[in-house]
Amino acid sequence: MPVGYLIPVLFVGSVTLLAIRPVRRPESLGLVSFLLTLLINEVPIVGLYLLLPATALAFAQGDIGTPGGRAVLGLAVLVVVGLATIARRAMLAGPVVERALAEGLGAGWRSETDPALSAGLRRGLPLGRIVFLPFLTRRRDVTHVKNLSYGDAGKRNLLDLYCHRSRPSGAPILIHLHGGHYSMGRKDSQALPLIYRLASQGWVCISANYRLRPAVQHPEHLIDYKRVIAWAREHAEEYGADPAMIFASGTSAGGHMASIAGLTADDPDLQPGFEDVDTSVAGVIILNGYLGRYFGQGPESSPLGHVRPDAPPYLIAHGDHDTLVPPEVNRPFVEGLRRVSRNPVVYAELPGAQHGFDLYHSVRFETLINGIEAFAAWVRTGSAGRTGSRPGGSGSSAGPEVSRRRGP
Repeated sequence: MPVGYLIPVLFVGSVTLLAIRPVRRPESLGLVSFLLTLLINEVPIVGLYLLLPATALAFAQGDIGTPGGRAVLGLAVLVVVGLATIARRAMLAGPVVERALAEGLGAGWRSETDPALSAGLRRGLPLGRIVFLPFLTRRRDVTHVKNLSYGDAGKRNLLDLYCHRSRPSGAPILIHLHGGHYSMGRKDSQALPLIYRLASQGWVCISANYRLRPAVQHPEHLIDYKRVIAWAREHAEEYGADPAMIFASGTSAGGHMASIAGLTADDPDLQPGFEDVDTSVAGVIILNGYLGRYFGQGPESSPLGHVRPDAPPYLIAHGDHDTLVPPEVNRPFVEGLRRVSRNPVVYAELPGAQHGFDLYHSVRFETLINGIEAFAAWVRTGSAGRTGSRPGGSGSSAGPEVSRRRGP
């Protein structure tokens, strides 16, 4: 038995199997399942990069000529079939995102969108980058300005800014905050393929740190998010951006903040010291977010506790294989916001996607980025006010007291 060949085959095979059938319970094993499969589930070709040299070496050394070697080769073939299964599931993101946009925005959303802004879903996938450079996020046409201060909490109140080197005028703004269970993470770690793509298309993108647990609790994190919005609105014109066109975004815990920030514009209780600053946003984009209650707190710590008829348009993307935040945790918010809001709620549950699908250039995430561009183009065109054209566009009779409730 060629042990040297067997070890990489077993390793890649085990990770591939976990990606196809993730372990959800107990939570500790769900975390292990997530960590082990994070890469291969999004970039399955990495599995081939590990198997091919090992297989070539086994052939060169004559190991395949033995019964044990042929058995390991057969196992390797099964692993490749598993990797192909992962890749095929990722390709299902295209029709899922298309369907989510049609269901959320209405069947005629394309005709309602300015053609000059709606290149998103017509754009092809960057296959060369996906296959050969899935980890490389930087782009030559994007300027990265680091460590701008937006508050008085030191390094936890620093932001990075990304913009096109040509500095076009009237650019929309994306604000993205990272995840990490509210206790870890940094501003230059997540959703970088999205940030660099939009910046290359003329956007001004901001990624920020924020204060973490246990030093602070909710709503202090959220207050930091609102400070970033205030900073962006104040400094927008310095970077050629439109202060009226800000999109709030976030991953995991950052998605939790972004979802509430979109529903609590100009709430003085959440803007201490800058109560009069406009913190409204044009749209909200959530990537594998957590949309439940904050640790041990009441309904006011959940985005569901703030749903309101005048909520901005939302795009929420989540994986149906997420072992850290199962999709059933977030569905109540999606359903609750759709019942109340007069604006669209686009919800895409991505087949086979785990938590953290926004880290790499992958078929799944690049497809979703195309959809995000299209969603943002629809919002920028001004279609968000045409609520009668979307399914369920009549909104709800629920009054402002629903969106402003502060207790259980």
